[in-house]
Amino acid sequence: MSLLQSCDVLVYDDLISPELLTAAPDSAEKIYMGKRMGRHFAPQEAISAVLIAKAQAGNTVVRLKGGDPFVFGRGGEEILALQAAGIPYESVPGISSAIAIPAAAGIPVTHRGLSQSFHVVTAHTAGSEDGLPAHMENLAHLPGTLIFLMGLSRLEAIVRRLISAGMPPDTPAAVISGGNAAAPSAVRGNLENIAHRTRAVKLQPPAVIVVGATASLNMPSTILKPLTGLCVGLTGTDAVTSRLRPALREAGARVFDAERSVVQEILLRFDLRTLCGGKPRWLVFTSRNGVRLFFQNLLDSWNR
Repeated sequence: MSLLQSCDVLVYDDLISPELLTAAPDSAEKIYMGKRMGRHFAPQEAISAVLIAKAQAGNTVVRLKGGDPFVFGRGGEEILALQAAGIPYESVPGISSAIAIPAAAGIPVTHRGLSQSFHVVTAHTAGSEDGLPAHMENLAHLPGTLIFLMGLSRLEAIVRRLISAGMPPDTPAAVISGGNAAAPSAVRGNLENIAHRTRAVKLQPPAVIVVGATASLNMPSTILKPLTGLCVGLTGTDAVTSRLRPALREAGARVFDAERSVVQEILLRFDLRTLCGGKPRWLVFTSRNGVRLFFQNLLDSWNR
């Protein structure tokens, strides 16, 4: 968080919590360069070029990615570009959605007696006919848990190829839509029915697909807070929302800034010197901002 609070430029991806964006200074330049299925805001080369140009201009640049930058996040490509340009950099590891999203839904990716390993697979393999790796048949025979990222649109192909490679149709499977998805949810079943069940509830991306024995486990948090499951939109100035946000989050709510208010000073319509003298005067303030601005004006006038 301290890096965000001290940056000059913030280059961020999709699926970033709005609260993280507000942590950057108001003066910081915020540049969106997200990528989602079917729509890329900018090619990878353009993203790397922006990072280099902003750094060469003397800025402290934060490149904010969801999950871990090195788990299908193209963090390595961007670092290679920085190295080639002679730009000093620091890498901050994150928690991959491959682990975090299943865990939030109560599915461990490993479990003693069920799975001693897990394998993270992209469903967007360049150059393949269906976007899946050529060695899917080998994956079907590996012990442990298979985790597919960015694979919701290819769910049927994943199931078909695993079953055709010999994986039993009754192998437990789950599709979890979590993180910053509009409607977090999880669908459970097996290879034979998981695609149908997922389409039936119209589960929305981004989603993580889990295949293997641990997908049958159900270990979600059982301590529910008063606002668990609720999403709260905040309005008001930073002074107001900064007080409400931690309290609401502590109560279990998901919080976002629905509208941000900015205090705009209006010039005083009377001479402050009229407040002087023996005759009593009344001043009525309607907000703490009014008090702060009034006395700041009073102090400025006195110093002049």
